[in-house]
Amino acid sequence: MFRGHPSGLKVLFFTEMWERFGYYLMIGIFSLYMLDAVMGGLAFPRERAAETYGTFVALVYLTPFFGGVLADRVLGYRRSIVLGGLLMAAGYFCVAFGGLKLFYLGLGLVVAGNGFFKPNISTIVGKLYEEGSPLRDSAYNIFYMGINIGAFASNFVAALLRNRFGWPAAFAAAGVGMLIGVVIFLSFRKHLAHVPDRGAAGPVEDRALREILLYIFLPAAVLGTVGYFLLGPKLGSPSTTAFALGVVPAVVYYIRLYLTAPAAEKGPIGALLSIFLVVIVFWMIFHQNGSTMTYWADENTRREAGVLAPVLRTLYFDQDATIGETIKDPDAQGSYWRNVPPENRPAPGVKVTLISTELFQSINPFFIVVLTPLIVSFWGWLRRFGKEPSTPAKIAWGLFITAISALVMVAAVLTNNGGTTKASPWWLVSSYVLITVGELCLSPMGLSLVSRLAPARVGAAMMGGWFLATSVGNKLAGVLAGFWEELPLAAIFGINAAAAALAALVIALMTPKIRAIITQHANQRT
Repeated sequence: MFRGHPSGLKVLFFTEMWERFGYYLMIGIFSLYMLDAVMGGLAFPRERAAETYGTFVALVYLTPFFGGVLADRVLGYRRSIVLGGLLMAAGYFCVAFGGLKLFYLGLGLVVAGNGFFKPNISTIVGKLYEEGSPLRDSAYNIFYMGINIGAFASNFVAALLRNRFGWPAAFAAAGVGMLIGVVIFLSFRKHLAHVPDRGAAGPVEDRALREILLYIFLPAAVLGTVGYFLLGPKLGSPSTTAFALGVVPAVVYYIRLYLTAPAAEKGPIGALLSIFLVVIVFWMIFHQNGSTMTYWADENTRREAGVLAPVLRTLYFDQDATIGETIKDPDAQGSYWRNVPPENRPAPGVKVTLISTELFQSINPFFIVVLTPLIVSFWGWLRRFGKEPSTPAKIAWGLFITAISALVMVAAVLTNNGGTTKASPWWLVSSYVLITVGELCLSPMGLSLVSRLAPARVGAAMMGGWFLATSVGNKLAGVLAGFWEELPLAAIFGINAAAAALAALVIALMTPKIRAIITQHANQRT
């Protein structure tokens, strides 16, 4: 898999694998922990849980903008990665120790840490390769596989630890995983010594720390505070209002970056900003994995383990749903049996083992690992015949396939009485497989495109722009999840399908122009 690639790719692969292990372990149980009122969770109402989830995953991907700018101009990529990893580990341990204050402190530390970690490790991957190297796209696919190996394993560890030892042990495991990633990065950093540690100097955007603070950080903090405390629920909730205002300085930054860029850079920067706008839709849908898709898995999916029950119980990957024992009132809120007709329920005392809800979140990373070599080989096969789609065309296909995945969930709702009865798990599996294919067409290609087109002097800042788009999409995912108990479920998934189809059409229409910019940019650098 690593044949022909620099040795530094292995270092980044395993560092990112362990970082994502910790992050996705937390995401896999995050909503479940907030909603849990029986096993020591926070017992949040659904709307508060959805809002907290959406705000957290939004901020996790907003701070890479700031972390990218700081790394480009002040801290350097390597120092930022180590600092970010340590902050994230501390955050996971805070959540594990319990208590509402430590919970929110921990979320804040994870948000800050990811801002330093995420954009800079992705930037270094691209900097391992010479300009125009045909290995760069495959490097990001390999890197993406590392992300998903960690994500796949995380949910099994989460299920084992939270079922046997409780929520704190599971969250603490996320912190341990992050620390392992930091140790790997520090131990083998010599393989990255040749990689530039900052963006190249430039006349337009070579800003000092004071200017960054004055024109980006400070306005974001002020506007966010005004939105939260003074405007409150003007946009639905105080946190949504604060987020919407808080991203304004970052948006202004990118507009100014484009307007003041040298003529040779306007095309590449403009193309990237166009991509950023469109992929917001993908992340709005994809990052409902920890909200609406988890709700569907937990409440609307048949999870009886059947013949797998002894294995799951042995490995502590199970949940018990025995009526009269674990579940006293099968009609109570949160009961697995609440939307199962009484005549279809087991008799009290009959042992029932369920598949742990968070395990369904391992479907996506499992198929990422399985399908990545196949898709990379498929692109290579097309390349030999001169038929490989351009990077923006791949992104368009990714959005189209994502729309189909959302339509599968619409069908799941409509064929199961509007979601009032339990559906086959194969609906969920099918939707996850499709969005996985869409993800493989879009996400690594987007990262590669940023690495290819971003001017060297603002490389990490443009990578931060990719994560800013992800952040906005994530917040929209939380906003939509907040309507779970207010809108018909078919409407929620239908919004996803319509938005993805429209975004696919837009990027398809833009593809010839973006392809021309890529070609022109490559010619200018050779």
